[in-house]
Amino acid sequence: QVQLVESGGGEVQAGGSLRLSCKASTNIFLINHMAWYRQPPGKQRELVAMITSGGMTNYANSVKGRFTISRDTAKNTVYLQMNNLKPEDTGVYYCNALWGLSEYWGRGTQVTVSS
Repeated sequence: QVQLVESGGGEVQAGGSLRLSCKASTNIFLINHMAWYRQPPGKQRELVAMITSGGMTNYANSVKGRFTISRDTAKNTVYLQMNNLKPEDTGVYYCNALWGLSEYWGRGTQVTVSS
């Protein structure tokens, strides 16, 4: 079992920045990959960014150049630095972990970007 706890959401004006954190209950080196997803109002959940156990990263086209996923293995924490936020970035952001064949989700943190 892996527990994931997100923090760092909030409300910000367009052009602003936020940093989300996801703390895992286990050593993140053991996790195949960790990712951030988001669910905009009235839409399906979508992948935002992913980082593998080897440190490789991947981003949705809509956030490339603005968002950065990183990790601190000593703290078992993954971050999502979000810069130049846009109103369309609004949604609930979820932390996700794939460990073996099991997938785990955090409860989510709300990000609201006003124009």
